[in-house]
Amino acid sequence: MTLWLTYSGSVEWAELATLDLSQFDQPGGKEKLASQLFDAIQKIGFFYITNFGLNQDQVDQQFAIGKEVFQLSTEEKLKYRADLENGGYNGYKPLGIREVRPGIFDNTEIYNIPKFIPELERTHPEVINQNRPSIESFARHIHENIVGKLLVLFAIILELPEDFFLQRHRYDARSDCHLRYMKYHHRTSEQNEALENVWVKGHTDFGSLTFLFRQPVAALQVRTPEGQWKWVRPYPGSITVNLADSLEFLTNGFLKSSIHRVVAPPPDQAEVDRLGLLYFVRPEDTLELKPVVSNVMERLGYSNVTDSSAVGITAGEWVKARVAKGTARSKVRSDVAEEEIVKGKSAKYYD
Repeated sequence: MTLWLTYSGSVEWAELATLDLSQFDQPGGKEKLASQLFDAIQKIGFFYITNFGLNQDQVDQQFAIGKEVFQLSTEEKLKYRADLENGGYNGYKPLGIREVRPGIFDNTEIYNIPKFIPELERTHPEVINQNRPSIESFARHIHENIVGKLLVLFAIILELPEDFFLQRHRYDARSDCHLRYMKYHHRTSEQNEALENVWVKGHTDFGSLTFLFRQPVAALQVRTPEGQWKWVRPYPGSITVNLADSLEFLTNGFLKSSIHRVVAPPPDQAEVDRLGLLYFVRPEDTLELKPVVSNVMERLGYSNVTDSSAVGITAGEWVKARVAKGTARSKVRSDVAEEEIVKGKSAKYYD
């Protein structure tokens, strides 16, 4: 059973739309959801989805698997270390390899599992191998029955063929989609003070969409168009979804990559280690990230390429370059406001 905690004090929540995916196959349902999604993304690139075909027991099982992974010895986990320095991230990312402030290192452990296709097969700890059927079923359901629906809605919004984005996010094609188990270790009050309570600076995600299954710990904030930071509520029975870089590149800024950050939880949750379960959706590696042709973008003024530096970059190149840059020890992460990623294209970070 999942325990949902209460929140003391004043917490300002972001107002996010909720899409009920059970409406998708009803008469007129796709069009209704597309209209709702269009309104939501005009305000902020975060939203919730409900009735997505997975029950709480299935979600809790994945949290339990992630917990077991992080309980393995450091020696065992390091056998599956990701090749982070060269832009690879499938496998294990150890705790504390990035300096976020002078003398203070990141507090996250991550284990990423790529798509279950022959080209991406790799070795895993036995806890992953033993649970492979349920992990694969869970990940495939997300991609085929949740991601697929949202990609159709985006195509409808842009007045493109319904399968337009589906054909660029095929499960059986090589891409950087992955399921992630993630653990945020709680920090001391002294560390939080030195960090000004910001654990991960404001940033955008690399791919098309990010799906976040929430534990009842408030730690995620989204940056509004007005530049304010607001908390994203852990909403029971939902998945939190945000837009990412590739959709922004492909739509010339019409679909905006959401800016978000991770902060120290409210005081009543300060001693809680936060376990995360996420699914990252990335376009196929070979897809060039150049704007699509859309009548909607033409009407709304997004038809001219305003950021030519993105043209010529493939989805695979963008992801690998961002991973490698984020792993580099040459800079303290708090000092970086903007950095070139690849071929003149930069990423920005926000306080």
